[in-house]
Amino acid sequence: MLQIADLTIRYGGITAVHGLSVSVDEGELVALVGPNGAGKSSTLAAVSGLVTPAAGRIVFDGESLVGLPPEETVRRGVALVPEGRNIFGSLTVAENLALGATIRRDRRAVAHDVERELDRFPILRERYGQQAGYLSGGEQQQLAIARALLSRPRLLLLDEPSLGLAPLLVDAVFDTIAELRRGGMTTLLVEQNATRAVALADRSYVLRTGRAVRSGTAEELGGAAALASEYLGETTEELPA
Repeated sequence: MLQIADLTIRYGGITAVHGLSVSVDEGELVALVGPNGAGKSSTLAAVSGLVTPAAGRIVFDGESLVGLPPEETVRRGVALVPEGRNIFGSLTVAENLALGATIRRDRRAVAHDVERELDRFPILRERYGQQAGYLSGGEQQQLAIARALLSRPRLLLLDEPSLGLAPLLVDAVFDTIAELRRGGMTTLLVEQNATRAVALADRSYVLRTGRAVRSGTAEELGGAAALASEYLGETTEELPA
């Protein structure tokens, strides 16, 4: 479904991604893990249209995404849940959710999908008429995911969804990702908690300084814990972004 080939991303004189190639098949959950500065978030930014790569190909469903603005990538079926969530704090939960469906014209189906997301995240139903700025970090993350899903994406990009959350909320985020995976959602995940990401993913790519140094299933990579110790320089479950 998604093919990234020889991707290079530069910010001025700094090359953040060097000739990276990544593939995601339909229905797969693929994780990008690695230390700070590895190029993970930059890769998602390029796929979603926030960054124009210096070189390389990004092909989704047989069509190039390179050079398309973010709103067009959403229309093509790609939705990004950005690091930091980018919730509009002065708008209500309802208004934030409505923004996720702006590309759609099927109002009745949108209303049905809003109900589905409120069932998925009951706290959003409780806070539906409240300003989103008063939500906790975990509640904002739920809102960001629900908002992205309202565009009915075929590819979901998750950028550091557990960043800054308490352990119980991290569990809830991973439960949601696992539920979406069981439902067939194709997902490209960038995640600071590398051991959990690799354990959950169908396949993972280990990035260092903008390059993929290894890829495969958790078993092929020697297990999530061993991967964290050998390639990411960590022995604990919580790893840097």
